[in-house]
Amino acid sequence: MKKRSFIFSLALTAALAACASSALAQQTAYERFRAHNDAMTALQPSWVAPLVQSDSRLGQFVRLSFSSSYMPGTHSLSYGNGKGFGVIAFNRFQFDFMPPSYFQNYSSTMKDGAGDTGTQVKFRIASGNAQHGNYALSAIVSKSFATGSYANGMATGIFGPRLAAGWARKRFDVQTTLGGALPTGKIAAQGRAIEWNVTAQAHASAHLWLGVEDNAAFNLGGPFDGTVQNFATPAAFYVVRPRSWKPTHAFVIFDGGMQIATTRFHFYNHNLISEMRVLF
Repeated sequence: MKKRSFIFSLALTAALAACASSALAQQTAYERFRAHNDAMTALQPSWVAPLVQSDSRLGQFVRLSFSSSYMPGTHSLSYGNGKGFGVIAFNRFQFDFMPPSYFQNYSSTMKDGAGDTGTQVKFRIASGNAQHGNYALSAIVSKSFATGSYANGMATGIFGPRLAAGWARKRFDVQTTLGGALPTGKIAAQGRAIEWNVTAQAHASAHLWLGVEDNAAFNLGGPFDGTVQNFATPAAFYVVRPRSWKPTHAFVIFDGGMQIATTRFHFYNHNLISEMRVLF
């Protein structure tokens, strides 16, 4: 009986030691994973990512997003809003994945269903922190996949190559992206688009950022050839992090804004967006 107890105790001790060793290894890996933020702080500006357009910096995040927009005869809710998560690889690359959003349509003609799946790769071309120019320049290639159901997505996948740049001075920054939306097929039915976004932000207080975006799309070919769709998007961002925060620590941002159509032609209007971001 004593022998069995000894063997059981020995086995239990070995199991606990293995668990402790595993937990320590996981903690070390987690700390290494989060260390990317510390490295990026030394290489990049410290503004917040815009509400709609892509950020020219690299980052690790999860974005939980919701939007409510109006179209002629339709009120549509998007759970996901085309956002997802991103991770940094080395000091030059960021890889994003955007799972399908779910659309709830208050319409007699449109059914509820899932949207498209998205991926994105970002390459940091050059950047500097506040002591080294306070700027960022990146190349981005996105690819969506036509996984939408009941016309809640595009007819085909879409490539989205673009350049993203930004510059900051003291409490103000300006960011911009220029690129295109290039369907992989059915061009005559969908057309192509050149997309240009500009964002101006102000660091209003220790935790509050205010910004306004201009989101423009110039349609080429297809049924909307020659039309321009433009939105003015005021937004606010509230950063939640303790005084003891360090670049290796996670923090949360609550943000929201509304896309307001400023052109006669537009697919939707008064698109209210609310988010919670976890940056790690």
